[in-house]
Amino acid sequence: MRGDALTVKERVDIVDLLGGYIKLEKAGSNYKARCPFHNEKTASFHISPSRQTYYCFGCGKKGDVFTFVEEMEGTDFRGALNILADRAGIELENAPRESRGEKDRLHEALEEATKFFEGNLKAFPDAHSYIESRGISEESIKHFRIGYAENDWRKLRSHLLSKGFNDEELIKAGLTKRTEESAKEPYDVFRGRIIFPLSDASGKVIAFSGRAIEPDAGPKYLNSPDTVLFQKSEVLYGLDKAKDEIRKKNYAILVEGQMDLVLSHQAGVPNAVASSGTAFTRAHLERLKRLSPRIILAFDADAAGEKAAEKSTVLGLSLGMEVKVAKLPLGKDPADLVRDDPETWKDVLRKSVMAIEFFLVRAIEREPDQRKLGKIVEKNILPLVALIASSIERSHFVSLIAKHTRIREEVLWDDLKNVKVSSAVSEAKEEEREEALPLPSVKQRIEERLKDIEAWQKELPETSPEVTVLAKEKKELEDRLAFMKCEEELGSLISKLARAESGKEESEVARLTGEIQAVHKEMKKLEETRKVLYN
Repeated sequence: MRGDALTVKERVDIVDLLGGYIKLEKAGSNYKARCPFHNEKTASFHISPSRQTYYCFGCGKKGDVFTFVEEMEGTDFRGALNILADRAGIELENAPRESRGEKDRLHEALEEATKFFEGNLKAFPDAHSYIESRGISEESIKHFRIGYAENDWRKLRSHLLSKGFNDEELIKAGLTKRTEESAKEPYDVFRGRIIFPLSDASGKVIAFSGRAIEPDAGPKYLNSPDTVLFQKSEVLYGLDKAKDEIRKKNYAILVEGQMDLVLSHQAGVPNAVASSGTAFTRAHLERLKRLSPRIILAFDADAAGEKAAEKSTVLGLSLGMEVKVAKLPLGKDPADLVRDDPETWKDVLRKSVMAIEFFLVRAIEREPDQRKLGKIVEKNILPLVALIASSIERSHFVSLIAKHTRIREEVLWDDLKNVKVSSAVSEAKEEEREEALPLPSVKQRIEERLKDIEAWQKELPETSPEVTVLAKEKKELEDRLAFMKCEEELGSLISKLARAESGKEESEVARLTGEIQAVHKEMKKLEETRKVLYN
């Protein structure tokens, strides 16, 4: 994969790439723009063609073509590599065995199927009436390309065969299937369902989710099977349309179904995404975290919805995200609220509370017995608190629990020490990223950043206001490195002092003691400088 990355980096020019996302202005030998990662009135986002990197002097975002695509598209490095390789027309060496041409054919088949389903919705009044009865407007139907698969076993297959596709391609695209290898004719996967196309980050259709119209038509939602283009554990419905709004508003709203998602966008809440009728996974939340670390869970107000919210809370907190829960009226889902009154849906979102507080209040409402409530807190609430990395945040929630339950804080802290990691987190961590590289140390990251600053200082005009910003950051980083060097030296001296004391070498002890005092003095000086300059 590293060879692929180098090839892509050589072929994709950062100026051409970023110019497709944001408006660039020439600034000497560089370019500048208003940062796409935070709101600003003046251009503080700089691009260096010579080094093929960017840096924002406002929010600190920096990187190359890969990090930019990761940030903008909400994908990981592998996803960014695929997007950039596709842009450059490069066949990746370590890609799955399906060739670029084969994948293009699958995309074409899925696009043709989308058009076919869209045409069906217009041709079948009953299906169109059902969509209208759910409150979905004609504009939303077009925007989300909603369609209909008629209740026929091979209508889509016949249409696509007539367009020049073959059965092997249709099966690989997840459009048809066989019950047995010996079956002569594959049949359509989707029949008698409202069809919602699922797209990748660039907006290409990669799969479908079908919503049953008839109550006895099998599962409520039926998704395409996993294919070379689609993995349901990673794809979120509507993310291609919501990603910019999630980044802009700095939070995402998670809903369960396609109807909820479409109506939420229609009601003016465009930062919502859906799980396509499947459980939210760690991969889903990791994608959202790249856009924003804040989420609101807005699941159905029933037992299944609450259970899904609990699991998603565990996964979100384990990733260091801020997780809130929207309290929907009993028996209602987001689609119901929007259909009744869009402002009610917005009000529910505004009143969402931190997930730990939500589940704590739920427990108190359901269990009046103080002793049993204590057991519930120990079993269900404290494990959520244990997932929070910030000591200040943990302290806040321990105080909140004590206030609402009358359990003493010291008792809660004692129990918190014995909390085990949730099984949901353990399960989520089973699949580790392949070819994972060791993370650089803090010292290595500072040294790398200093090199980056020095390179920018050489490129920017001396009169540029960013030069002052860089000089201040450079001084702070150099002081941090000096402080870390003192810490390393101090650790070494203390070890030597321990050995000298055990050997009763008085002169050596005196010398080392003096050196330790000198290092302490230097560290104090650096700390005082930091407080004066940077606080």
